[in-house]
Amino acid sequence: MNYLFDPAHWSGADGIPTLIAEHLLYSLIALAVAAIIAVPLGIYIGVTGKGVFMIAGLANALRALPSVGLLILLVLLISPAFPSRMGYVLPSLIVLVLLAVPPILTNTYAGVRAVDAAAVDAAKGMGFRTMKILTDVQLPCSLPLVLSGVRSALLQIISTATIAAYISLGGLGRLLIDGKAQNDYGQMVAGAVLVALLALFFDQLLAFITRRVVSPGLTRRTIKSAVVAEPVKTPVTV
Repeated sequence: MNYLFDPAHWSGADGIPTLIAEHLLYSLIALAVAAIIAVPLGIYIGVTGKGVFMIAGLANALRALPSVGLLILLVLLISPAFPSRMGYVLPSLIVLVLLAVPPILTNTYAGVRAVDAAAVDAAKGMGFRTMKILTDVQLPCSLPLVLSGVRSALLQIISTATIAAYISLGGLGRLLIDGKAQNDYGQMVAGAVLVALLALFFDQLLAFITRRVVSPGLTRRTIKSAVVAEPVKTPVTV
């Protein structure tokens, strides 16, 4: 752990703060793109019921893809078209997006389908149109599962974004790749610890956000009144 506490490793272009910033940049861009793809698709499948079997097949296929092998293949295909650094950044983002789509897509679909049919029927009885039912009933009720999918996807992205260093990009994977090349086990341990701490931090952050934005009625949280009612005295008659 001496590597982490050495001030020389916390400054400069290759310092730990710079590596963390690059790691987060790759992770958050990949998460945003995956959410843009998976959330609308999951909502559409959940509302219409079309393409249900596609979810299982797509999710299993994407999860079974070997990340490093796919990354190398995409670099060979894409890098000739992009002579700049983008020829390596784009393949890394594609791999991370493919990794993040299945949990978000599956949870979004499951959340929409799990909404109580009685609530949907009641909204229809009140004259709500399809879009208003979606925005006012189905999406709020499915929010816990959707955020759970986003949370799972982000944790997978953060832990897998280290592969970007395999093709000479930045991020915390540099500590693992460079440490292995130099037989510097302290550097490798530092990289593994930082990735784990980053994942734990965002796990707790998303858990906190979920508690704040999800309706207490859906999570069965109750608000205890600060006022304690006095016991009612029954009058005694003689």
